[in-house]
Amino acid sequence: MTVRSVGVEEELLLVDPVTRRPSAVAAAVVRHSPDPTGDQPGGTVESELKQEQIEVDTVPCESLEDLRAEILLARKRAISAAAAVGAEVAALALTPLPSALHTTAKQRYARMAQFFGILEWDYLTCGCHVHVGMNSPEEAVGVLDRIRPWLPVLLALSANSPFAQGRDTGYASYRAQMAWQWPTAGPYELFGSVEAYDGTVEALIRSGAAMDPGMIYFDARRSEAYPTVEIRVADVCLDAADTVMIGGLARALAETAAREWADGIAPGPWRTEVLRGATWRASRYGLADTLVHPLTGLAAPAAEVAGALLDHAGPALADAGDLDAVRDQVAEVLRRGSGAVRQRSVFERSARLEDVVADAVERTSAP
Repeated sequence: MTVRSVGVEEELLLVDPVTRRPSAVAAAVVRHSPDPTGDQPGGTVESELKQEQIEVDTVPCESLEDLRAEILLARKRAISAAAAVGAEVAALALTPLPSALHTTAKQRYARMAQFFGILEWDYLTCGCHVHVGMNSPEEAVGVLDRIRPWLPVLLALSANSPFAQGRDTGYASYRAQMAWQWPTAGPYELFGSVEAYDGTVEALIRSGAAMDPGMIYFDARRSEAYPTVEIRVADVCLDAADTVMIGGLARALAETAAREWADGIAPGPWRTEVLRGATWRASRYGLADTLVHPLTGLAAPAAEVAGALLDHAGPALADAGDLDAVRDQVAEVLRRGSGAVRQRSVFERSARLEDVVADAVERTSAP
């Protein structure tokens, strides 16, 4: 059988190696990055909304082994380019230390700053976006409709932003809370058709809630640039192995949903308000408490919900040859916790957020 392509975009924080605070050197880092080779998308180091961050991406992959190699290569490329301008790279979804932020000098970003005010001025987050290949726009919308209740589980598994601007937020993923301030972000309603999806995007642009389709920040969306579904709910992960796990789970969820769509199985009738509550709980506690079970709508232990995700996506994982690797990594994350747990553990030992950043720099470069 044909395996769907999967690719990953990681947003990464640029930090000063002495102060450990964000460093506004993205433009210089991009200049020192090699040009991508080949005619496939991916393999780039690009600037993002803020000068204190960059985005790296992989080429589309069929195997998780190739995806892992691509993620490690992308991180290595970013680390090398940053080192050339005296900076380091940290896979942190928010900056733990307080810092002034600087908008990247692009006309589009300047318009965003003018239009959205303090929401843009104070916004610096780093997410993990997974692209899964689709066969048609109709299939993509069918997938979006059917993966909705499972997306909070991906957020819980990836949660990596407990600290923000100098203090513990009380959240496992405070990045998610910041992201949802955008008027087009977060859980979304059932679409049912390509026309309804496109009409929703057009209505949001007409209302002024988005300047263009690139500002549709749903937890998952149709990509404007590629024939993919882009699952955007996850924090950037400290460990590359966790990023691979999120990629494998996202692909399996999309494949499972595509099969349901093809078989005429209707999506669950989840209200967006309930999905928002489920995603908030994943953001607040990560894996440390109960999550909303996607099959029952009731609170259940995080390990049970993660197991339900593996059961739900298990046939697709097995068909892609990913079941053992993804199941083992999910078990590892449940055992040791996500990046949020590691960040808090480092801080408990030293009481220094600088050490949290230094540890993240080390983890980002780990094989």
